[in-house]
Amino acid sequence: MIQLESITKSFLLGKETIHVLDDINLSIQEGEFVAIMGPSGSGKSTLMNIIGCLDKPSTGRYLLDGQDVSSYNDKELALVRNQSIGFVFQQFHLLPRLTAIKNVELPMIYAGISKAERHEKAERALEKMGLSDRFNYLPNALSGGQKQRVAIARAMVNNPKLILADEPTGALDTKTSMSIMNLFKELNQEGATIVVVTHEPEIAEFASRTIMVRDGFIQPSEALDRRAPL
Repeated sequence: MIQLESITKSFLLGKETIHVLDDINLSIQEGEFVAIMGPSGSGKSTLMNIIGCLDKPSTGRYLLDGQDVSSYNDKELALVRNQSIGFVFQQFHLLPRLTAIKNVELPMIYAGISKAERHEKAERALEKMGLSDRFNYLPNALSGGQKQRVAIARAMVNNPKLILADEPTGALDTKTSMSIMNLFKELNQEGATIVVVTHEPEIAEFASRTIMVRDGFIQPSEALDRRAPL
């Protein structure tokens, strides 16, 4: 599903070129649950941005479902993000003046889905997250865990092929974090491909495979594969 080939990413800072990613080669199969770990400044968030079509590599190829999206323009990348990728972030990124159900409906508005259909699908997504009694609550009336459940409902409502979560438990307490990660595990068991960026080993334990990133390189000798043997 995801194939990164010789990916690099550099930024120009004044007259100095900063190399963030260097010769990244990575494959993620459909239906996998993968954690990307690394210390601050390792390049893991930049790697997630490229996987999520939020940024382009400086060099190399990114194949998503066999399509070379590294050559896409901004409009084409926006379409890929809307149709194929769901995002979950540490700070939830909910619009504060919209209710939970309206926040979940947003991706479907951009996808051109009718008002009646998107309302029905948003209700089902929130019910799946255990929030059937929170449809009309504004974000400031929700707990941190409830906000993240709304964000997950929003991420999954268009049935994306890929869900990307960037430090999804960073703003949550331990008990709530475990609850959120169990939700991701359930979504994975239902067929979703999930990639979680985290610096917490206990969060990475929920994934079937962990990829370590240090100084812009993947550390293959440290990658952990927790899939049960066949």
